[in-house]
Order: sequence, then C-alpha cells, then structure tokens
Amino acid sequence: MKRLLLPISLLYSFVLFLRHKLYDWKILKSKSYNIPNICVGNLNLGGTGKTPHIEYLIRLLSDKYDTAVLSRGYRRKTQGYLLANDTHTHNDIGDEPLQYFTKFNNIKVAVDESRCEGMDRLLQENKPPQVVLLDDAYQHRKIKPGLNILLTDYYSLYSDDHLVPAGNLRDIKKAAQRAEIIVVTKSPNVITPYYRRDVENKLKPLPHQKVFYSYIEYLDFQPLSKISHEMDIKEAKTVLLLCGIANTYSLEDHIKRKYNTISKIKFNDHHNFTEKDVDMIIEKYNHTIGKNKVIVTTEKDAMRLINTSFINKFDDIPVFTIPIKIKFHKEEGTSFDDEILKYINDNIQ
Repeated sequence: MKRLLLPISLLYSFVLFLRHKLYDWKILKSKSYNIPNICVGNLNLGGTGKTPHIEYLIRLLSDKYDTAVLSRGYRRKTQGYLLANDTHTHNDIGDEPLQYFTKFNNIKVAVDESRCEGMDRLLQENKPPQVVLLDDAYQHRKIKPGLNILLTDYYSLYSDDHLVPAGNLRDIKKAAQRAEIIVVTKSPNVITPYYRRDVENKLKPLPHQKVFYSYIEYLDFQPLSKISHEMDIKEAKTVLLLCGIANTYSLEDHIKRKYNTISKIKFNDHHNFTEKDVDMIIEKYNHTIGKNKVIVTTEKDAMRLINTSFINKFDDIPVFTIPIKIKFHKEEGTSFDDEILKYINDNIQ
C-alpha cells in the first residue's frame, strides 16, 4: 500500500522543496530576533519526545534566565495570542503548554498560531523573557530561530522514513540540514560506540552539526484520582495503560518490566476525552482481570482529563500519572548542556 502512495509523497516533496527554496532565496521572508531563541522540533508527525526535551531545557535554563515557551497550542479551542494563567485549561492553550505552565511556576508560557506574532507579543510583556523556547517550530520558516534542535527517534530515524502519506515524515529529509544540533531520542540506557556509528552513518550529519543521544528516565507514579492518594502504588500488580500520545512503545516496555499484567487503551495523540470515553475506560477497568488494579496515564493525557467536568467519575478508581525526565548520554568533548549555555551566553543581551 505504501508503495502505491509514493507518487503522492514525491509530489508533496517537490512542493515542500520549492517552499524551502523560496525561504532560502529570501523570496519568502523569515524574521529573526535579538534574544536567544531555541527551536525544538522534528521531521516526523510526532512521537519523538518534544515535550520532555522542552522540559529538560526549562530545567537547565529557568533558574539562570527569564525563560518563556512559545507554542502553537495544538488542538486548543481559542485563537490568537494567549499568555497562560491559572484560569486556562487545555481547551484554551493546549495540553502541552498547560503541562509546562502547571509544572514550572518560574516561566512564561504563551501560545499563538503565528510564531512571529507570538514572539512580538511576548517581547512586549511587562517583563519580557531573556530566552524563548520555540516548541515544535521547525517547519515554521517565517521565524528564524537562533538555534535549531532537531529530534529523531532512535528506533525510527528520519533517514529511514518517507514523507507522508507513504511514510511518517511531514517535511523533507533535506530540511535536517538547518539543525545545529541533532538529538537521537529514546535511545537505550546503554549505547555502544558501534551503535552510535551505525546511527550517524544513517543520519550523515554535516560538519557543523553536533549529534547527542538522550534517553527516558521514568519517575515514580503520582496519584491523580482521590482514592489513589490512599493507595500504596508498590502494591499494584495489574496496570491498565491509558494513552493518547503518538508513540507508546517505550512506556509499554517500561511498565511490562515492572508489573505482572498490562492492558492498554489507546487514543489518538492530543485526543480530547469525552464522558463516553471515561465511561468506556471505567468499564474496561472493571472487566480487567487481575489483583490490585490501577490505571496509569501520561502527564500530557492527565492535562486533558483533569479539566473535564466528569473527572470525578474516577474518584473511586486508582488513577496515576507517570512523570518522565530526559537524560543525556555522556559525550567526548562538549556536552549538550555546554552547547546550549554557550549559545545563550554568546547571544544574551
């Protein structure tokens, strides 16, 4: 079937190639800014780990610099520029921006479909940020980031994929050349020089590009529903995994190694949960066979659950979230952190 779709992908690749050339030739204009701004994005449709990598950068930078995150606010029900505040839900600003705003109280989080208008408005705030993280802006050529970070999944490298609809890429592979840093995400916790060489032989980074390898650290479950606060999670034996994210293989593998039984309910990425969905989840939980059952979901999915009017239906069911953090493998020479901090120190006003 994918072979039949290749002609469409080839036609689409020509359209994208022409679009990029119009920006490269400066027929279409890109706007740059005088403050450090870092784009984190990918060539894939999703699932490379943008959200935890943005959070990694927030942790790295926010204690040293006034930091802001600018996002499109995917699947929100509002339009235009919004600066996140305590009244906003995922419907106002999107699940990922809400997650940043909820977890980090020392940053600004803003959304705008237009990255340029969003940057302009951010810089007009009473206390403008010193550093801006551009969430998922790699394809948005109207803004010219000071530093481009391109993410690619270790098990699904962009070099091995095809453009949609034949594959999972939303941009041409040649677009990777704009990145100063390439991060190979979701790599094994231990990675040998042999596997690094294999990856880099496929990616073929340019001389100016630095390649780093990150992996996921899964943290302790956190209670979400009322009854989960009364339960010792160490007693859990059976897990019902509730996911509305693009890639779940890493999370599933982690949970399978820790618990006797696991079943899964999968929704599309950024799915807005309905009351019917919640009723179905509860029914699935009640019919799941196993001792000490719990529901486990991601932090991003929790953002779309906690703001619903029917979240109380989970009061008597143990529901937990599983937070994650990004870690980087040690490198010879400069580290990922060194590269980021050097860029900022060289460009800070």
